[in-house]
Amino acid sequence: VQLQASGGGLVQNGGSLRLSCAASGFTLNYYAVGWFRQAPGKEREGVSCIKNDFSTDYVDSVKGRFTISRDNEKNTAYLQMNNLKPEDTAVYYCNAIFGYSDYWGQGTLVTVSS
Repeated sequence: VQLQASGGGLVQNGGSLRLSCAASGFTLNYYAVGWFRQAPGKEREGVSCIKNDFSTDYVDSVKGRFTISRDNEKNTAYLQMNNLKPEDTAVYYCNAIFGYSDYWGQGTLVTVSS
């Protein structure tokens, strides 16, 4: 059972990245998937989530810039990040939760230069 986050990198202010969260060993369909981030010296915060009914939610700071989605056939969830800002710099983690099952990916670093 594994959750693999990828897609991070270095991007300039205003740029875009798409993060992927690929599940293996379990079916992501039933799970709510969330993206979290942790900036240096700060606590981890929730960024966005998508439930198994495809309803979504976002933290205010990313509304209108980030879009979460899921492709159940590919067993993968995504976070499209547009108009990135330096304050979005953080390690991004994905999480899948369903009942008592709770899985975390290893994190992918997003760095936005000013």
